[in-house]
Amino acid sequence: MKDILGLGAFLTLVIGGGTLIGVNNLPGEWYAGLVKPAFNPPNWIFAPVWTLLYIFIAVAGWRVWSRGPANAAQRIWWGQLGLNFLWSPVFFSIQSTGGALAIIVALLAMIAAFIALTRRADPVAALLFIPYAAWVSFATLLNAELFALN
Repeated sequence: MKDILGLGAFLTLVIGGGTLIGVNNLPGEWYAGLVKPAFNPPNWIFAPVWTLLYIFIAVAGWRVWSRGPANAAQRIWWGQLGLNFLWSPVFFSIQSTGGALAIIVALLAMIAAFIALTRRADPVAALLFIPYAAWVSFATLLNAELFALN
């Protein structure tokens, strides 16, 4: 029962937090007016991709948390979540493409660190972060191009 409650808490925190951040930091007119690179995806793709990624992030975090006392992987997991949740307000609400770029580069480093730290101890947690790393790599490139073009 503890496992199911823990997983539910992680899913609620990550999906709920991500949804709350997204709803309160919508792209709006400012984003619509930016010059975008040719590889900019349509806006509708972001919600389903992030929902799936948030499920993976939550499960990976729960798996690390379930192993016991705080460890480096757990601290990195919390750090990446904080950076993840910080990016949207900085990019969309503060409208700082440069500040958001600094955050997303740090986020990508934290994701890579999490994968490295869990690769042997919990390969499933590490594998759950691979699609996240791929998407954030793409998002980093997109953020860098938006910064350069605007």
